[in-house]
Amino acid sequence: MLQFFKKYRLFFIVMLVFSATCILLFMRVLTPEKRLPIMNPADVNPELVDSTMQHVSKYHTIADFSFTNQNGKTITQKDYEGKIYVADFFFTTCQTICPVMTTNMVEVQKAIINNPKVMLLSHSVLPDIDSVPVLKKYAIEKGVDDTKWNLVTGDKKDIYGIARKSYLAVKTGKPEELYDMVHTENFVLVDTKRRVRGFYDGTKKEDIKRLIEDINWLSQNEK
Repeated sequence: MLQFFKKYRLFFIVMLVFSATCILLFMRVLTPEKRLPIMNPADVNPELVDSTMQHVSKYHTIADFSFTNQNGKTITQKDYEGKIYVADFFFTTCQTICPVMTTNMVEVQKAIINNPKVMLLSHSVLPDIDSVPVLKKYAIEKGVDDTKWNLVTGDKKDIYGIARKSYLAVKTGKPEELYDMVHTENFVLVDTKRRVRGFYDGTKKEDIKRLIEDINWLSQNEK
């Protein structure tokens, strides 16, 4: 028997390598390749989308914008050009979901702090209250890194417009109050081509973990 195995040792080695290769290829076929969808207004809950955009089913991108951050600097799309970023909507006096969202965004900040491809962008839905000094105080208290994360204020009409027409992430408020907004828990992942690639519940740890994984995947795979 020993002589038999010696005689056919090369054959067994070849068959073993061949079998292992086949198994690996088979597993690769059965394991779907990770992909991130490209989200358009037609794919999203209509409550979060401006009525003029709800029919759009392709080629949706984030519109140009101009807001003021916690340092009094004007922030535009140019500051995010070629960047992957996470956007959300909040207000500094919120005592419900905002504290949890901010804590979780800080966790995202920690995860991307050394990744030059990624930034964060938080918009106040109460810009009349959230002035530059108020945002600065809030940023310091929460540990915001100015080089990675902008908290922005601006014209309420502009913030309302970009929230519902671009990020597809904010509900309308009272019908009698024009441009009144009810922010949601959504964190929005945007790629370097200004396309929406995913929505994540900013209050849930499992969604934050998934967001960080998707950011890392996008950083490595986006062309």
